[in-house]
Amino acid sequence: MKTIQKRIGYAFKDIRLLETALTHPSFAGDHHVESYQRLEFLGDAVLELCVSEALYKAHASLSEGVLTRMRAELVCENALSEAAKRLGIDKGIRLSVGEERSGGREKKSILCDVMESVIGAVHLDGGREEANKLIYLAIGDGIRNLSEKTDHLDAKSKLQAILQAAGDMPEYELISVSGPPHKPVFSYCVKVKGEVIGQGEGGSKQLSQTLAAKDALKKLTK
Repeated sequence: MKTIQKRIGYAFKDIRLLETALTHPSFAGDHHVESYQRLEFLGDAVLELCVSEALYKAHASLSEGVLTRMRAELVCENALSEAAKRLGIDKGIRLSVGEERSGGREKKSILCDVMESVIGAVHLDGGREEANKLIYLAIGDGIRNLSEKTDHLDAKSKLQAILQAAGDMPEYELISVSGPPHKPVFSYCVKVKGEVIGQGEGGSKQLSQTLAAKDALKKLTK
């Protein structure tokens, strides 16, 4: 318990909350104690709120649909299970003998559940600010690694928002495809009312359209 608290950067006032957060239903059934399931329910909500608020504040031009997809990528089973292992939380999970033998300590679904339950436990014991600190410790790198993708999304979204405010819509048109079949290079332009306002070239249609949008934004800013 001391090691886990050190790794997550939080010391519990009520250590029983952490014990419960680490208790798998199989262990709880064998020993007649509470499992982590209720804390997992709470932690899932705290996690979604924290990530949703961070994305909302950071990306004002993105639509609800895009923000939802970004959040799903950040709070997915893979991301949370990896965080649980990196923080050493997997070492403290209390499993039944049968679940232990079947490899329960390595199951992504269990690791993800426990990560969420620990977040819920920290929220109850220390409040939202401490829970948010743990969330950023767990998936902060994932949030930062989305920046490049977000830049791409922002460029097209920002351009669309600017043009819509003026009653127009951007139109992306393929100019050419060059290079070998295994490594094509796409060239796109973006138009408004038939007039080219930006061009971009990249290794995918999405990237070349994004670069065209960035080019248009630079010109519109000037």
